[in-house]
This record gives sequence, C-alpha cells and structure tokens, in this order.
Amino acid sequence: MAFPRNSLRAFLSHAKKSLSTAIQSSQKITLVAGNESADLDSLTSSILYAYIRSMNPPLNAFAPLYIPLLNIPGADISLRPEFKALFLHANIEAEYLVTLDDLPGSGRRGLKPEDTQWILVDHNKLQGALGETYGSRVRGVIDHHEDEGVVPQDTDPEPRVIEKCGSCTSLVIRTLRSSWDTSTEGSSLSSGAAHAQGDSLINDASVSRTWDAQVAKMALASILIDTANLTVESKVEKADRDAVNYLEAKINLSPKDAAQWDRTRFYEEIDAVERDIGALCFEDILRKDYKQWNENGLTLGISSVVKPLEFIVKKAIQDNSGEDKETEFVTAIGDFMAARSLTIFAIMTLSTSETGEFQRELYVQALSAGHAAASTFAKEAAKELRLEDHSVKVLEGKPGAMQPESEGPWRKIWMQRDLGKSRKQVAPLLRKATAAESG
Repeated sequence: MAFPRNSLRAFLSHAKKSLSTAIQSSQKITLVAGNESADLDSLTSSILYAYIRSMNPPLNAFAPLYIPLLNIPGADISLRPEFKALFLHANIEAEYLVTLDDLPGSGRRGLKPEDTQWILVDHNKLQGALGETYGSRVRGVIDHHEDEGVVPQDTDPEPRVIEKCGSCTSLVIRTLRSSWDTSTEGSSLSSGAAHAQGDSLINDASVSRTWDAQVAKMALASILIDTANLTVESKVEKADRDAVNYLEAKINLSPKDAAQWDRTRFYEEIDAVERDIGALCFEDILRKDYKQWNENGLTLGISSVVKPLEFIVKKAIQDNSGEDKETEFVTAIGDFMAARSLTIFAIMTLSTSETGEFQRELYVQALSAGHAAASTFAKEAAKELRLEDHSVKVLEGKPGAMQPESEGPWRKIWMQRDLGKSRKQVAPLLRKATAAESG
C-alpha cells in the first residue's frame, strides 16, 4: 500500500517507526541510502527519493515503503549545523531521521540481507560494513559520481541513473517529478491531516501546496549549495537549472511560502551556516565531510572542508598547543589517519580568498606504504587539476615536501587552479594511483 499523501514530517516519523517494526518482524524493507559523508546532497536526495516513491511505488516494488537512511551515527548530525537551519524551512527535526543507529548492530547483524533492498543516491557503491553485508542487495541508483560498475545494469523497476550533474538531488527530481506531480494531483488528505502540523489552513489544496513547498525548499538547499546558486558554470547542468525552476514553481503555488521566498537570501543563509565551523575541534572538522575507500589493501580517506588550509592548521595547533607548528599539524593528521587505519589522506578545501574569489587547496599525506601512490598521483594529476606548489603562512611559508620514505610521512600542499574539480573528480584520480601502486 502506498503511503497516503501527507507532510514530510509525518512521512519521516512513519518511516522510522515502520523500520523498527519491520526489523522486529523480519518484514521486507527498502532503504534509500546516501553516501557516508552525509552532506546536504546525500540527505536531501535520499529523503526526496523515499518520500516521492513511497507515495507512488511501482506495482512490483520490493516493499511499498521506502525508508531514507542518513549514512552516519545520529550523534554526527550535530557536526552539520546546515541541517538544523534547513529543517526549519522543511518543518522537520533531527529526531525523525533514520541513521545507522537505527539499524541493528549498525547493519551488521539482526537485519537479514535477503529482507532488504537498497537504493543508492549520491554514490553508486555501498562502502564499509554496510557494503560488506548488503552490497549485493543494491537494486537501484541515482548518482553524479564516476560509475564504479557495481550496480547491475538492469535494476527495473528502480532507476539506474549515473551521470554528470551539479547535484544528485537534481537527478532525483528529473527522474521522479512526474510521480510527484501524479501524487499531488490525485491525492486526498485523510481526516485531520490538514491540521497535523499545527497550520491554520483552510482546505486540502492549500495544505498540500504547503507540504510541497517545504519539500521543495529542502531539495533546493543542496542544489544551490552544490552549484553556488547556479553560478559555477563548470558544475551546473541542464538538470540543475530545470530542477530549480520546477522546485521554485512548487514554492510559488503556496501563497504562504511564495510571499516570503527569496532564493538568494535562502542560499546565503544555508551557505553561511554550513561555513560556520569555528566551534568544531580539529578532528570534527575533518570528519564532518569525509569519505573512505579501500584499494587493494590500502585505505584512502578524503576530507572536504569549507575553510582554507590555514584555518585547519591553526585548529590543529590550537588543539595540541605545541611549539613546532609544522610538527603539530603533521602529527595531528597522523593521529587522524591512525584512528582510521589510513595509508593516504587528503584534505580538499574550498573557500573564498581575501579578494572574494573562490579558491581550492589540496593537501596529501601518506605513510611509507603509500609513498609511491602519492608520488604517482602528484605526477599524473598535476596537469589535469592544474596543481601549483603552495604554502601556508602559519607554517612559516613551508609548503611541505615529498619526503623520502626514511624521513617520515610524504606530504605536499598545492593550490588547485581548476576550481571545477571537486572530490567527485579528485577521488578517482587518487584512487587510481593507489590501486595501481598497491596492485
């Protein structure tokens, strides 16, 4: 049975309760999972897919209710203040989200693989413990990263969409917009649903439009953040522009929301909150937007940070209060790597320069087992990413050096002049170099 037309808030509450019931009674469940960095795009694309699909599931669906999974422990939501800011616009709260804490044993026991079906959004290979247990149960994908060739070609009745786009959420909109429109046009609200959110609204149509506007604002947040409000031409695709137009039309159909809607102001609000990470400690800054892979026995991690490298270095020094600034930073990175058994670790920054222009920096550190891979990456990626040797003032201008294996960790700092290449493009290059040298 399809989920009856209702608010996003009501849907998430129902999904969380239904997951618990399904686990206890060994019922079939479909989980829609974003990637392990759990950024805005993974959050919104997983919720959006599950919400729309649950209202209008395929006739031969594995299970009629689609449950969105935020691929982090619940405690890590606090590292993402932009979520809280967005929740106010979407009329939802963190407590309604399904996280790894809601899976028995974080997905490693108690939930039989054969009782599950997985849809991936914002990635196309299930990583880590979830991948080991449920990787063979992936039956659909919508993603804008490089195709890893793991998801089956035939995923009917679920989509298999992997293509370049500024935001994965844009691809979800393009794929499911007709289904969303059908659910809106053919819906009727259950008794009392119109006032379930405390809105003093008059009729079913106005309630439905308010709900759509709340969902539209949630979806718009990640598209606007990922494309800098559609201003980064190298990232923006037709699907992004079409999705923004479609979602804004949803907002404008709700008189209550249309009167107050200002896209630029909305983008600037979410962007400012996302960049306000000053209260986080060094480790939390690195793990806020973090991804990890294993390539032939070598483990690689990449953190994306919305502040310049100098800010991160200062945090490391502040947290460790040592006298040798370079040593403190390299040691702090080493501790982060050791806690995750990393061979190679990279930090990618995206920030605004003193003149107001976007800039990217790249820092790579490798243990002895990863020296060759790091060197290969440095040689092969330099031209493609337009890497230039870079220094950080707080390190007294030291750019880091490609240290011989006997002299400690390999490390290097670059300015990345190709601003259009984010982790989506850098990660495959680093993974390729790692796989080649470890194979």
